[in-house]
Amino acid sequence: MNIVSFIIIFLVLIITNFLSVLVGIKYRKKGDETRINNAEEEARRIINDAIKKSETTKKEAIIEAKDEIFKLRTDTEKELKERRADIQKQERRLQTKEETIDKKLSNLEAKDEMINNKIQKAEAKLQDAEKFRQQQIEILEKISGLSVQKAKEYILSLLDQDLKHEKVIKINEHTQNIKEECEKISKNIITQAIQRYAPDQVAETTVSVVVLPSDDMKGRIIGREGRNIKAIETITGVDLIIDDTPEVITVSCTDPIRREIAKITLEKLITDGRIHPGKIEEMFGKVTKEIDNEIKRAGETAVLDLGLNGVNHNIIKLLGRLKYRTSYGQSVLTHSIEVANLAGLMAAELGEDITMAKRAGLLHDIGKALSYEIEGSHVQIGADIARKYKECDDVIHTIEAHHGDVETKTVIAGLVQAADTISAARPGARKENLENFIKRLEKLESIANSFQGVEKSFAIQAGREVRIIVRPDEVSDDEMVLMAREIVKQIEHNLNYPGQIKVHVVRENRAIEYAK
Repeated sequence: MNIVSFIIIFLVLIITNFLSVLVGIKYRKKGDETRINNAEEEARRIINDAIKKSETTKKEAIIEAKDEIFKLRTDTEKELKERRADIQKQERRLQTKEETIDKKLSNLEAKDEMINNKIQKAEAKLQDAEKFRQQQIEILEKISGLSVQKAKEYILSLLDQDLKHEKVIKINEHTQNIKEECEKISKNIITQAIQRYAPDQVAETTVSVVVLPSDDMKGRIIGREGRNIKAIETITGVDLIIDDTPEVITVSCTDPIRREIAKITLEKLITDGRIHPGKIEEMFGKVTKEIDNEIKRAGETAVLDLGLNGVNHNIIKLLGRLKYRTSYGQSVLTHSIEVANLAGLMAAELGEDITMAKRAGLLHDIGKALSYEIEGSHVQIGADIARKYKECDDVIHTIEAHHGDVETKTVIAGLVQAADTISAARPGARKENLENFIKRLEKLESIANSFQGVEKSFAIQAGREVRIIVRPDEVSDDEMVLMAREIVKQIEHNLNYPGQIKVHVVRENRAIEYAK
């Protein structure tokens, strides 16, 4: 086959295919037109149906809306009718209330007028009563001879007396109740403490007297041209009193430790027999060391016997010095140990700290160890010492409060106060010299005599009681009770005394007539 035949066949095939495509396109176009026409008819049908349905829905909605509007109108009209009915009822009620209020106002006006009339009548009666009262007052003034002001003053004075009487009765009642209750408890505790601790009933005394073997020893102590006695007084710091008393030399010094050192030095010199300035100085040095050791031992013994721990060594030395310090003839160290034991026993009965009570009791008079060297009361000196050596607050407060210088705030301080009083007031514990004793009695009587209405007073029972006789026309029974309390306050404030003092006020009325 040649190329021409192939080309012709190829062209025939192309033409045939083209014709076939044209025929297919023509038939496809007819089918598409048919489908389009069908679709347009369907669309018109759907639109018509939709228009018909919308008109039907619209008519139904209009009908429903009309029904709803009718229903709402009916409900609204019904509600309006009900509200109109309520308003009419309220209007009728208000009208009724207005009528009632009008009637009440009318009644009130009538009552007001009636009350005003009564007030006017009452004022008239009050004026009449005032006039009558004034007439009665004038008549009473004429009868009694007293003006209104004087009568008021008289009534007030009677009232004041009644109140004073009531006050005294209340004071007596409360005082009696408190005394009975406190005495019942305190007697039990104090009795048990005293029974369990029974010290010697004879107080220690420090009489600085040196007994000589003979009167010839006085000359040897004085020495040639007085050199020995001058050396003794210079070295020891005391005064020697050599008088006509046989075989006795008195040592005088305000410092009890120096006085004790001088006394022992003299006794040793007398025993040795060699008395000259060199030996005096040597013996004084030995005795001073012995007394220092004795002071230390006395303090340590007191602390150990009481079972106390942690006491500063300087306080122990001060306690030892109290052995040679006396108060009303009683050794202060012995007194302090006694107070510590009594306070500890009472603390045990009350369930308080026994060790703290003993410690506070032992140190309550520690200030007396330095009272000859430092100015001030032994209370303040003792408190300063306790603070210096870091004692606890309870001990410091007890030292400050044991003589009432500050208010007692702890049970321990109260126990030490009681123990101090027991130790000082027991028989044989203390004594004082005659001159101070007489001065105290005179001061006691002068305090009592300083009160108005006191006729005379007597200090009895060795100064432990003052009996006061008052004038019955100047001091009433009630005033007598108040006077006794005031006298007690003055005695506590102005006097220093061991134990306690009883104030006994006596008021006596006597009726004396003579038969003729």
